[in-house]
Amino acid sequence: MDLMMIINSASYQHYLLGLFAVANNISAIPLYLHIIQDVNPEHRNKICGTATLTAFLTMFVAMFAGLGILDFFEISIPAFRIAGGLLLINTGFAMLNSEPNPISATPLSLSKIISTAVIPIGIPMTTGAGTMTTIVLFSEASEGKPYMNFALMAAILTMTAIIYLAFKYAPKIVKLLDTTGLDVFTKIFGLITLALGIQFVLTGITGAFPKII
Repeated sequence: MDLMMIINSASYQHYLLGLFAVANNISAIPLYLHIIQDVNPEHRNKICGTATLTAFLTMFVAMFAGLGILDFFEISIPAFRIAGGLLLINTGFAMLNSEPNPISATPLSLSKIISTAVIPIGIPMTTGAGTMTTIVLFSEASEGKPYMNFALMAAILTMTAIIYLAFKYAPKIVKLLDTTGLDVFTKIFGLITLALGIQFVLTGITGAFPKII
């Protein structure tokens, strides 16, 4: 029982770190701050909830339907690992080379604000293709292992809470970190994303060519 708890803890931490690297909403904060600056608190809460719910549903669908979608299109796990790894590598490089995002001065209507909370804030700025790839590969590794599925779901719920809090307290976070702090934070997790992508590629190549590696 103690060993099982250790395994659960290790899996949870591994999943959460991986999700935190690819599903953080730091890049979405400048746009998010722009669309909430002239709206009342009630609408701010609605925008925050909409963006967070979008991120959660994206991760949830990727976990429970991702493998089925791959089977439907007859895509092998090694191929998906390599493709997903390359995608994460590209995302990691983009994060490492990113510049602070300027905030547009163009006002938005309420309907536009809500749709913007879904796309692009929820998808793909918070949970994009890299996030979906990561979760599908995590769920493939945990298939047939209920305790690992539970750990992955717990990591997704924790990540959802982090995303919600980051949006809700975005003005205070920006004031605390300043633009430079946000840029450094993005680059740190860009490096983690890059390393995660390389690991996925290596694992995919090993699975595709077991006799060669």
